[in-house]
Amino acid sequence: MTTKKIVVGITGASGAPYSVRVIQLLIEYGVEVHLVVSTMGRRLLFEESNITTLCAEHFKVDEQLLVIHNDKNLGSSVASGSFLHDGMIIVPCSSNSVGAVASGITNTLVQRAAAVTLKEGRKLILAHRETPVSGIDVENLATLSRAGATIAPLSPGFYMQPKTIDDLVDFMAGKIVDLVGIHHDLPVRWC
Repeated sequence: MTTKKIVVGITGASGAPYSVRVIQLLIEYGVEVHLVVSTMGRRLLFEESNITTLCAEHFKVDEQLLVIHNDKNLGSSVASGSFLHDGMIIVPCSSNSVGAVASGITNTLVQRAAAVTLKEGRKLILAHRETPVSGIDVENLATLSRAGATIAPLSPGFYMQPKTIDDLVDFMAGKIVDLVGIHHDLPVRWC
């Protein structure tokens, strides 16, 4: 049995707890995570989750399943269509990243990996977390949706009657993990 591989990008929109939880869930269920964090994503992880260094220990995950790529290394494996993976998630996904990918700009590894994911017809999940959205954001999101991306705004539901912030984070993390076909046991589905 081959291990599933998911590329995870983290950009600068607020929402570090979502990205941390998505990574934890993927690895908990045996998925190999290829992580790329933008410069603003690093700042976000520090400011919102006190993560100072990108390493498995800080994400509280198995280091054998976490592969970290430098966002400046456009020659990294995840920048190539020949790198086979089961999808890419950008969580959180800033409007800046949405605009770059929608325009075909690939100045960073997050942008390049997203463009290649679309080009290869693989799942691209964009967990957008900015509000309000401008008309430009709406057009960029629509462009990406037409190109095959799935837009998953970080908008937790309340029908499960969440009691804590962790419940809200789990709701969205579970939805995102569902979108890349990873089964989990979080109570986020309407039954």
